[in-house]
Amino acid sequence: MARPRTTPKPPAKKTPAKKPAKKISFLPVPPPRRLPQELQELMARAEERVGHVPNVVRAYAFRPERFLKWWKHYQTVMRGDSGLSEAQREMISVTVSGINRCEYCVVSHGAALRLHTGDEVLADQLAINYRRASVTPKERAMLDYAVKITEASHTIDESDLAALRKAGWTDEDIADIAETAATFNFSNRMANALGWVPNELYHSLGRAPK
Repeated sequence: MARPRTTPKPPAKKTPAKKPAKKISFLPVPPPRRLPQELQELMARAEERVGHVPNVVRAYAFRPERFLKWWKHYQTVMRGDSGLSEAQREMISVTVSGINRCEYCVVSHGAALRLHTGDEVLADQLAINYRRASVTPKERAMLDYAVKITEASHTIDESDLAALRKAGWTDEDIADIAETAATFNFSNRMANALGWVPNELYHSLGRAPK
């Protein structure tokens, strides 16, 4: 008696291996549920407003109380009342971060600057060589001062402030330029020292789709 023919089973589909989650910090990143309520709410607002939580928030949450104090100061420096526009403050952040070779801040604030200005080139120019960037003479004086704060703050004297006043900046503006530059010198060193990695989407944010 002939054996019944059997239909061979198709080979089982292999489930593609999940890529390991990319590390965003040299230190442990705490899960949101273990964080203080204030920080959980801050993360939820970020997710609702921009669709993601910046990695700096997740990484710096390792020290939640210090992060929250830093965050309030950062928001005041970058978003508070000032004679500097938010775009000009982002120009300082990108320029200083380029000098300090800070991947996190160059990438994340380069994206922010593109969104503020609609200019896809300016952030790259500032990060590589701000002296060749397309900025006004007044902004160039601002950036010269920010770079001097970054590279040789011990050499600054009243003549540097006189040059800023001549360019059209007020004393209040000068204080804001200094504080913005100093804020990013701090942030750059934290990001570099602790291995913070920017969100992937920042690389393409503000650029025309291919």
